[in-house]
Amino acid sequence: MVKDPSSSTPSLALVSGGASGIGRAIAEKLALAGIKVIVADVVPWDGSAEIDHCLCDVTNPEDVDKLYNHITQTHGHPDVLICCAGRGIHEKLTEGDPAKWQAVLELNLMGTLRLIRSFTPAMVEKGYGDVIIISSVSAGQAYPYGGIYAASKSALNIIAETLRQETLPKLRVTTIAPGVTDTHFFENTISGYNTVESIGYGALSADEVAETVLFALRQPRHVSLNHLTIRPTPQPF
Repeated sequence: MVKDPSSSTPSLALVSGGASGIGRAIAEKLALAGIKVIVADVVPWDGSAEIDHCLCDVTNPEDVDKLYNHITQTHGHPDVLICCAGRGIHEKLTEGDPAKWQAVLELNLMGTLRLIRSFTPAMVEKGYGDVIIISSVSAGQAYPYGGIYAASKSALNIIAETLRQETLPKLRVTTIAPGVTDTHFFENTISGYNTVESIGYGALSADEVAETVLFALRQPRHVSLNHLTIRPTPQPF
């Protein structure tokens, strides 16, 4: 499909971590909006057949290369890259396991960087595109046991702003920072013990975060929403 660069409606989107949680909600929301969606995840896809799925571990450079080749040969170059793959960790810096910390940084930070390096050059070459990075309200927020996770998300905020400045005026780069969200995130957190209920601020739905993504993408091309925070109203940070 040939896209009009002046249009605010993208035609092809790649969503990493799109088989579950916030990523899945984003993939389904974009597909319902008429956007062709490719999901990249280590988790098999069990949703709509209209959404393409690639098994991909973004911590593995060879997997990312295979993903790039499949997408560009089958669909063309995406005009939207949504980096959602990530995992939490809840460990004290004086007691935790550095091997686990490295795994989280490889996924949350390096996985995003690999996707940026692979897919944004073609966006710059054709003169337009959107990169959306799912960060967290934890970015820039020091709290006990959260140092590694918060550091990974803080780094993503810097990566996003750097990418924005390096690709002006061609790419729009948006960081979305959700607060507590009702997904399986806490169940999958390494060494974690929190739940939505134990945190006690209420929770967003994954669909509400996905709606924010679509809102950003639907802005006119001359409008960039560079950082959006969305959280339950009672959440203090």
